[in-house]
Amino acid sequence: MSEVTIANVRKTYGSATVIPDVSLDISDGEFVILVGPSGCGKSTLLRMIAGLEAISGGDIAIGGRVVNNLQPKERDIAMVFQNYALYPHMTVADNMGFSLRLSKVPKGEIADSVAKAAGILGLTALLDRYPGQLSGGQRQRVAMGRAIVRNPQVFLFDEPLSNLDAKLRVQMRAEIKELHQKLKTTTIYVTHDQIEAMTMADKIVVMRSGIIEQIGAPLDLYDRPKNLFVASFIGSPSMNLMRGRAEGSHFVTTDGHYLPLKQARAGLEGRALVYGIRPEHLTLSDDGFEVEIAVVEPTGSESHVLARVGHADLTCVFRERVALRAGDKVRVRPEAKSVHIFDDRTGDRVE
Repeated sequence: MSEVTIANVRKTYGSATVIPDVSLDISDGEFVILVGPSGCGKSTLLRMIAGLEAISGGDIAIGGRVVNNLQPKERDIAMVFQNYALYPHMTVADNMGFSLRLSKVPKGEIADSVAKAAGILGLTALLDRYPGQLSGGQRQRVAMGRAIVRNPQVFLFDEPLSNLDAKLRVQMRAEIKELHQKLKTTTIYVTHDQIEAMTMADKIVVMRSGIIEQIGAPLDLYDRPKNLFVASFIGSPSMNLMRGRAEGSHFVTTDGHYLPLKQARAGLEGRALVYGIRPEHLTLSDDGFEVEIAVVEPTGSESHVLARVGHADLTCVFRERVALRAGDKVRVRPEAKSVHIFDDRTGDRVE
């Protein structure tokens, strides 16, 4: 079994606390993504799992074995970094098999392992090439192949797609997910890109300032964000947030606009609240509230529209083709069933 257990782990640098107290259970074969803005502690946590950073407190166990005091090579993990870290003077085959050679594995076994990994990753025809003769995506595959041949208990990915262009990132996302489905190896993946997290993960861990804000399946976080931070971080474009108060089955913004609620909610009267609605849950409707179009961004399959309502910006995503221009005034209506309500003081979701 290759489960990973993180129990009350802390990380301090002198008097500065980077991770105050994190606990997390990762099941055998699970694909878990740590996501959050720069400086949230996700890469530090990954490096502590790998043994590249010493922990200041708590325990990390891999496969039921506490690894706090073990060197990285003793933890039975394989890591893929943002920079590919390939040896330029070695062929693809030699790069992929280098760690096995250091471990004194027989040449025949190394060749078999490299050939198997190359077949999985589509690198068989490239085994005699050097890194300088490869594209960015091919180099990333070689780095992944180097990890695969070790047959570790756990794969660790540290923002591996950051150096690739947008089209190649989409392709590599699918390839990494397909690879996990084939190998079923426990995988921990760090990224700041929530689209990567949403499309690839079995479970997402959202972090901020060294603290875990929410853990859940991608659609759970999308449908039921725990607080304002998760609501604004998960989803692209970000959720629209408007402040105001509840009045019966309506929400009244600070600018005096009446927005629909799914139903009247007891206990909300008089509280300072935040009304959340995702851009894709706004529709053009004659019985909506008026907005002024500021920017229209047609993408082909949909139109992203930045509008102004009072002093606030409102982002809309319309699936249909719309003939809108800057300065137009139209009416939009939120889908009541898709509304999220948060407490303005605490930021927590209001049920």
